[in-house]
Amino acid sequence: MDKLNKSKRARYQRLNTQLKGIFKPTDIMMSRLATIEAILHHKIKYYAWTGIYLLVDGELLVHSYQGPVACQRLAKDKGVCWAAINQNKTLVIPDVNDFPGHIACNSATNSEIVVPLKNQEGHIIGVFDVDSFELNSFDEIDAEELEKIINMAFEL
Repeated sequence: MDKLNKSKRARYQRLNTQLKGIFKPTDIMMSRLATIEAILHHKIKYYAWTGIYLLVDGELLVHSYQGPVACQRLAKDKGVCWAAINQNKTLVIPDVNDFPGHIACNSATNSEIVVPLKNQEGHIIGVFDVDSFELNSFDEIDAEELEKIINMAFEL
């Protein structure tokens, strides 16, 4: 593993530790997720938009976020967020312009990572979505570490 990847992983691990300390006072999972999005958005330079979309009556609706104004509702079965739900896995998209059906809530977005949010029963309730203005911002380290951090919000 090269020095840049070690540094990236170490940053996520420091943030994970910081979040564990913050989470202790609350039992509200959505509060923990909002805290995750705020801290990651402000601590990781390449995060341009960081937010949560929730499944509500079969629709994917914006819940909370940091960054420019978001799409309020994402068209069913279109875009990266729905693809992550339909495939039941985290998706790393190096160039959103190459993704069929990409929903451009912000035309300046160039790469994206989406992590499905699963409740304690394992059902997908929404997604954690991060956009970047740079190409190739996200990789497997982001995916692995984000999954750990997001899962922590559901475990406490």
